[in-house]
Amino acid sequence: MKTDRRSLLKGLAAAAAATVAAPVEALASEEAPAAPPGAVGMLYDTTLCIGCKACVVACREANGLTPDTSEWGGGLWDAPLGLSERTKNVIQLYQDGNESSYAKKQCMHCVDAACVGACMMHALTKDPETGVVSWNGTSCVGCRYCQLACPYEVPKFEWTSANPRIVKCELCRHRLAEGREPACTEVCPRHAVIYGTRAELLEEAHRRLRETPDRYVAKVYGETDGGGTQVLYLSHIPFEKLGFPTLGETSSAATTRAVQGTIYKGFAAPVALYGILGLAVFRNRRQDEKAARADEEKTP
Repeated sequence: MKTDRRSLLKGLAAAAAATVAAPVEALASEEAPAAPPGAVGMLYDTTLCIGCKACVVACREANGLTPDTSEWGGGLWDAPLGLSERTKNVIQLYQDGNESSYAKKQCMHCVDAACVGACMMHALTKDPETGVVSWNGTSCVGCRYCQLACPYEVPKFEWTSANPRIVKCELCRHRLAEGREPACTEVCPRHAVIYGTRAELLEEAHRRLRETPDRYVAKVYGETDGGGTQVLYLSHIPFEKLGFPTLGETSSAATTRAVQGTIYKGFAAPVALYGILGLAVFRNRRQDEKAARADEEKTP
């Protein structure tokens, strides 16, 4: 009996392992999601930005946000240091000796958005036409998984509200619906950030790299990083110094899908694992019963 049970346990373990391993190859071969043909976005060029923060003010006004005066001037200046529940778009300064640059941060509107994949209630969705990632408060349960999933740490929870929101750039989708461009791109005096389709912006970015290669790091950040984004960057400073994560070409959302699909596809693996646990419980119970009978026999 011991040999039979041991063989059965080994067989079930092998079956579970095979069930777990099989979907990985299939999932790895799946094509990564592509940006919609009409995907829109922004291109930001660090060499053109003068740090005036007109885009920060325009974003706040266009989205009905209150000024973030918590960091400077005793509550007098709207000068956020990072993204927050009151700031969807921010200009940050990098400086190291004689090396300096401004960097604009906001939602990247990822081609394969990790926040969308992490949201169990589908409160975060990606528009099938524009690719804009937006939040729907009627579906959100406040789990904040989107915050944990985002590799750029973009979504922010509105802690100061009794009816909190997830706050993030939505590319001024209300303005896009009216045929207008995002507020930040409209007001930039140097055109350091421009609006267009992702295809147009990629073409423009590569044109600048070709014509003035000595001006930039030889890379369009967001072209393939993390599966690609709809907000693209050119920079004269290495992107990691500006606070952008170093990512591969596979999105974190794809990795999540692979893990979930591997473990739960068809529920075969959990069934096999529960079978193993059941046999273990049965075996332990039999051992306990034998021990109890042995104690009874010893008792006079």
